[in-house]
Amino acid sequence: MLTSQTNSFKTTRKFPKALELFLQQNIGNKRRHAGDNNPGGGHRKRRHLCFLCLQEEEPKFPTVVPVRDFDPARDAARIETAIKTKGVDEQTIIDILTRRSAEQRREIAFEYERIAKKDLSVALKGALSGSLEALLLGLMKSTAQYDASELKASMKGLGTDEETLIELVCSRNNEELAEIKKAYREMFKKELEKDISGDTSGNFAKLLLALVQTRRDEPSNVVDYQKIDDDARVLYEAGVKRKGTDVGSWISIMSQRSIPHLQKVFERYKSYSPYDMKESIKKEVKGDLEKSFLTLVECFENRQLYFANKLYEAMKSKGAKEKVVTRILVSRCEVDLMRIRTEFKRQHKKSLYQTIAEHTKGDYQKALLSLCGGDD
Repeated sequence: MLTSQTNSFKTTRKFPKALELFLQQNIGNKRRHAGDNNPGGGHRKRRHLCFLCLQEEEPKFPTVVPVRDFDPARDAARIETAIKTKGVDEQTIIDILTRRSAEQRREIAFEYERIAKKDLSVALKGALSGSLEALLLGLMKSTAQYDASELKASMKGLGTDEETLIELVCSRNNEELAEIKKAYREMFKKELEKDISGDTSGNFAKLLLALVQTRRDEPSNVVDYQKIDDDARVLYEAGVKRKGTDVGSWISIMSQRSIPHLQKVFERYKSYSPYDMKESIKKEVKGDLEKSFLTLVECFENRQLYFANKLYEAMKSKGAKEKVVTRILVSRCEVDLMRIRTEFKRQHKKSLYQTIAEHTKGDYQKALLSLCGGDD
């Protein structure tokens, strides 16, 4: 499907190079003839557009998928027996809950309540403790519900857990954020935006709120080089080029433009600035705002690599930052953990599975390794 624009073309499909050239030449010829018939038609300002694949829904690369021959009543009965066993049979609980999809876990919870006459999450809380409890209770929520509950916990009580807040808001796409906001409203009877504005301040608050408003453009089937150049120049003139930083301009572009567009903007930015975008952020802003912008840029460039690096950092020392490891594995196991595993191995020359095995222990380790889904 072709549509016409003056001295430009666009298409919704990726064509072979030869066909692309043929279309460019033919459309270009038509434009020139059209210009001959229109006064000034051949001299209008050129809008630089080019071919790009039609954007489809982001593919998923889960490590946890629905199990075949699923019997929720049987699973619920096995969990009830495991909980009642003297000393608790954690292995059975892990085997079932880490190898079922969120939808299947919901069905198990329904059957459990019918059989045992009590809520499965309450029963798990009474039978388990520590990091294993946190992980398995996390699995009893949908991905959006889990993210919403983690956001609520990050803003609960005295002080704010900015690291969690930044990770969850800055790494999620439009669709994920919309689902999180809906889950947050249903679970806590409050708006996520209201809680964020009450717990943060200044430009940090403005950036998070701009992202949560989900005004980011959807990826287009057209590459607009003029807009790419304009945005790259604005980012440069709002930061490195001037004294002080026009943070509002940075927030506007980074919270509203599509990710493929921003990837090209950051590349074009290098032709204006002596520093790349990440170096510019480090020079221009500090603290939570710096961490937020850096998280955004890292996720725009390669979201799975961002998560892989966070996992590596969380397990770099002798122990492990178990909250971080749990959060990433629980929230991404049905989304893109398989790709995160690939990026981890490529970047750190060791598999995620081996790293988890080295830095964690006991039943918690078994649950993580099961979610990880295998060695690479």
